[in-house]
Amino acid sequence: MTTPLKIAVHGAAGRMGRRVVALASADPSVEVTAAIENDQHELLGADAGELAGVDTLDVPLASKWPTDVDVVIDFSLPDAIDRCIEKCESHDTALVIATTGMTDAQVERLRDASASIPVVWAPSMSLAVNLTMKLAQQITEKLRDVPGGLDIEIIERHHRFKADAPSGTALKFGDLIAEKLGDDTKHVHGREGHTGQRTRNEIGYHAVRVGDNPGEHTIVFGMLGERIELNVAASNRDCYAAGAIAAAKWLIDRPAGMYDMFDVLEM
Repeated sequence: MTTPLKIAVHGAAGRMGRRVVALASADPSVEVTAAIENDQHELLGADAGELAGVDTLDVPLASKWPTDVDVVIDFSLPDAIDRCIEKCESHDTALVIATTGMTDAQVERLRDASASIPVVWAPSMSLAVNLTMKLAQQITEKLRDVPGGLDIEIIERHHRFKADAPSGTALKFGDLIAEKLGDDTKHVHGREGHTGQRTRNEIGYHAVRVGDNPGEHTIVFGMLGERIELNVAASNRDCYAAGAIAAAKWLIDRPAGMYDMFDVLEM
């Protein structure tokens, strides 16, 4: 593009929204032109750049929806998703959505919107996480019929403030692995009491909430006599913000449709 990509950040006052603003402000190929929050937010009117810890951008935190942006990057909350989808659809604006914890009805609403606007939706915008997801699928495909059976467990760790469990990323790992295991796969969340021995067609999930951990996922592939562990961990939130900006750049030239980070990475 010869002119900077104009982006709006939805949830701009949140931890992730601020990092998107900060990284985008340092990228000459994009321009933050709107910073959106709910109409009751205590910081309305504050400069988005100053909130993000960078230079003043002359972009105030506002609840009014912009009409002159190319892409909206959403790092908000499930309660705010419906308005975001509606506004992007009505203004014909591309949407990168990274919010997790959506209801089935909201997911269906997002899919409906993708008939008229291009959407990238992924539970994790991290490039490393998405590459690890592809590796997890490949390992599952090659080992699912190994003699003695293949046991798969997903352990995710996040900060104490995270409201949903297991993480959307852990669930996405499980869905992608289940595609390679078969239709009879069971998803088991935690274990307690006399559970009996592990069945061969289950994926186990375990959520850990500790300190300020920005996100870590370990996929354990256990066999008789050996095991493989895939571990992908963030040391800060910039990987998610950078991935979202990369998705926005990729999305701008795409037709209406539902895309994910595998599409962005061309995997």
